Amino acid sequence: MSTHINWLVKRLADFAGGITRRGGQEFLHLSEQIETDKIKAPPGNEDRVSLYIHIPFCRTLCPFCCFNRYLFAEDKARSYFKCLKKEVELYREQGFCFSNLYFGGGTPTVLMDELGEFVTFLKESFAIKEISLETTTREITTRCIEQLKQAGINRLSIGVQSFDDSISKSMGRAWSSGKEAKEKLLMAQGQFDTLNADFIFNFPGQTLKQFEADVLAFKEMGLDQATFYPLMPSPHKMSTLERRFKFVDTSHEKEFYDILLRELYKGGYRASTAWCFSRGERMIDEYVIEFDDYVGVGAGSVSFLGGNFYVNTFSLENYARLINQGQLPIVRWKKLSERENLRYYLLTKLFGMALDPKQFRQRFNEDIEVKLGLELAFFKMFGLVHEDGLIRVTHRGMYPVSSMMKEFFAALNGLREYCIENGI
Repeated sequence: MSTHINWLVKRLADFAGGITRRGGQEFLHLSEQIETDKIKAPPGNEDRVSLYIHIPFCRTLCPFCCFNRYLFAEDKARSYFKCLKKEVELYREQGFCFSNLYFGGGTPTVLMDELGEFVTFLKESFAIKEISLETTTREITTRCIEQLKQAGINRLSIGVQSFDDSISKSMGRAWSSGKEAKEKLLMAQGQFDTLNADFIFNFPGQTLKQFEADVLAFKEMGLDQATFYPLMPSPHKMSTLERRFKFVDTSHEKEFYDILLRELYKGGYRASTAWCFSRGERMIDEYVIEFDDYVGVGAGSVSFLGGNFYVNTFSLENYARLINQGQLPIVRWKKLSERENLRYYLLTKLFGMALDPKQFRQRFNEDIEVKLGLELAFFKMFGLVHEDGLIRVTHRGMYPVSSMMKEFFAALNGLREYCIENGI
């Protein structure tokens, strides 16, 4: 790609990311007046609404992570799983049926007996088709793998972040060496329908050479899939170590991303999303792409239903109190405007590499050219998408789409920090 084209793509990414950043901030103007009695399942929702389950406990807290998490305490974790069952029951009473599950965290595998019982409960409650679950390398043992297989986990995502020991140490993850991480990945490879490894790029102090070594090592191992996340800062961090991750130099971010395009996108892997690269057809972790609506259960989860954005309490105590009172633990809400809803849909589908105009019309009762003509004209004019029945992201469009999604998630990280710091 010529220097001029590289410059143009970076400018387009900055422009599109800036628009998304402002949109993401508007997305978070939330109300405390919540009418939870109006949260009803859409008809025939079995394959239309996914379920995200948040397990907020970790053995150590990574300083760059903005998700709601707490140091693992067995008594609190056992009580929490009981509350999760009650929250799921509240949604089932409102007519919700789920076939696809995603466990995130935190570290969902910190208490395997409770996790197994909870999965059994979900399978007895719903006709489950697919389960995706994330964990860390330190949790992986032959016994853990066998337990996850018995539970019916289809996709296992293991947080590696980097094979480079110096980078892992700076991330606060000195408990895992690159050698051990590779051994754990190879131990799990072939045991699930999809094995994914998570990595971070553009981390403070990380060189292009170090990141390229991570990508090449993953590629050489022949694993099913990897997801590469740009570091997404949030507005404020508390400790000295955490404050390192507040300000991120993005001047070389595209150079990091170009390594992915060169080594994976053109190297035997296909782009399942702008961040996820798969060998063959694989499950992905982005339920926001494959499902227009999703329910999030657990402390700190968010839900998106029919153009409404709901936020659960982040406090373990408040979560348990509301659940035990028979209430959904939703504490903030926003009804998206038509423009916000349309642009959110566009963003999530482009992040997943393709948008189906027929599905758009089914959801919004209008052609996409009518509702989002200006946005589509921008993407087409600069060669960021092309049409072949679907609206597909081009090679040139991948980095701008990556930048847009990063800005949106960074806005959500700001919301998470606000809720955590204010005990919401």
